Amino acid sequence: MGIMAIFALLKNSKGGISFMLIIDSKDCENIDKALKKYKKKFEKAKILLQLRSRQSFTKPSVRRRGEVLKAIYKQNIASGKIEI
Repeated sequence: MGIMAIFALLKNSKGGISFMLIIDSKDCENIDKALKKYKKKFEKAKILLQLRSRQSFTKPSVRRRGEVLKAIYKQNIASGKIEI
Protein backbone atom coordinates (compact mmCIF):
# COMPACT_ATOMS: atom_id res chain seq x y z
CA MET A 1 0.00 0.00 0.00
CA GLY A 2 1.22 3.45 -0.82
CA ILE A 3 0.02 6.99 -0.86
CA MET A 4 -0.49 8.88 -4.09
CA ALA A 5 -0.04 12.64 -4.00
CA ILE A 6 -0.89 15.26 -6.58
CA PHE A 7 1.24 18.38 -6.42
CA ALA A 8 0.55 21.80 -7.88
CA LEU A 9 3.46 24.19 -7.81
CA LEU A 10 2.98 27.77 -8.85
CA LYS A 11 6.05 29.85 -9.47
CA ASN A 12 6.23 33.54 -8.81
CA SER A 13 8.10 36.00 -11.01
CA LYS A 14 11.39 35.42 -9.16
CA GLY A 15 11.23 31.68 -9.76
CA GLY A 16 10.31 30.65 -6.21
CA ILE A 17 7.36 28.54 -5.22
CA SER A 18 4.50 30.64 -3.94
CA PHE A 19 1.86 27.96 -3.33
CA MET A 20 1.64 24.18 -3.19
CA LEU A 21 -1.42 21.91 -3.05
CA ILE A 22 -1.05 18.34 -1.85
CA ILE A 23 -3.82 15.78 -2.18
CA ASP A 24 -3.28 12.44 -0.45
CA SER A 25 -5.29 9.49 -1.67
CA LYS A 26 -5.04 5.81 -0.93
CA ASP A 27 -4.41 3.08 -3.53
CA CYS A 28 -8.02 1.99 -3.43
CA GLU A 29 -9.19 5.44 -4.56
CA ASN A 30 -9.76 6.13 -8.20
CA ILE A 31 -7.67 8.78 -9.96
CA ASP A 32 -10.90 10.58 -10.87
CA LYS A 33 -11.77 10.98 -7.19
CA ALA A 34 -8.29 12.33 -6.48
CA LEU A 35 -8.62 14.85 -9.33
CA LYS A 36 -12.03 15.88 -8.03
CA LYS A 37 -10.53 16.51 -4.57
CA TYR A 38 -7.74 18.51 -6.21
CA LYS A 39 -10.18 20.70 -8.15
CA LYS A 40 -12.21 21.44 -5.02
CA LYS A 41 -9.10 22.32 -3.04
CA PHE A 42 -7.85 24.49 -5.93
CA GLU A 43 -11.12 26.46 -5.98
CA LYS A 44 -11.19 26.88 -2.20
CA ALA A 45 -7.63 28.20 -2.16
CA LYS A 46 -8.56 30.87 -4.75
CA ILE A 47 -5.24 30.48 -6.51
CA LEU A 48 -6.59 31.56 -9.89
CA LEU A 49 -7.88 34.83 -8.43
CA GLN A 50 -4.45 35.50 -6.89
CA LEU A 51 -2.71 34.87 -10.20
CA ARG A 52 -5.05 37.20 -12.07
CA SER A 53 -4.64 39.96 -9.50
CA ARG A 54 -0.84 39.69 -9.69
CA GLN A 55 -0.72 40.03 -13.49
CA SER A 56 -0.86 43.80 -13.25
CA PHE A 57 -0.17 46.30 -10.50
CA THR A 58 -3.00 48.55 -9.32
CA LYS A 59 -2.20 51.59 -7.26
CA PRO A 60 -3.59 51.57 -3.72
CA SER A 61 -5.56 54.76 -4.41
CA VAL A 62 -7.24 53.16 -7.44
CA ARG A 63 -8.04 50.03 -5.43
CA ARG A 64 -9.51 52.13 -2.60
CA ARG A 65 -11.60 54.16 -5.05
CA GLY A 66 -13.03 50.95 -6.50
CA GLU A 67 -13.91 49.69 -3.02
CA VAL A 68 -15.66 52.97 -2.21
CA LEU A 69 -17.65 52.90 -5.44
CA LYS A 70 -18.67 49.29 -4.78
CA ALA A 71 -19.77 50.18 -1.24
CA ILE A 72 -21.83 53.13 -2.53
CA TYR A 73 -23.47 50.87 -5.12
CA LYS A 74 -24.35 48.25 -2.50
CA GLN A 75 -25.73 50.92 -0.18
CA ASN A 76 -27.92 52.33 -2.97
CA ILE A 77 -29.29 48.86 -3.70
CA ALA A 78 -30.01 48.26 0.00
CA SER A 79 -31.81 51.60 0.36
CA GLY A 80 -33.91 50.95 -2.75
CA LYS A 81 -32.56 53.76 -4.94
CA ILE A 82 -31.34 51.26 -7.55
CA GLU A 83 -33.35 48.24 -8.66
CA ILE A 84 -31.70 45.20 -10.10
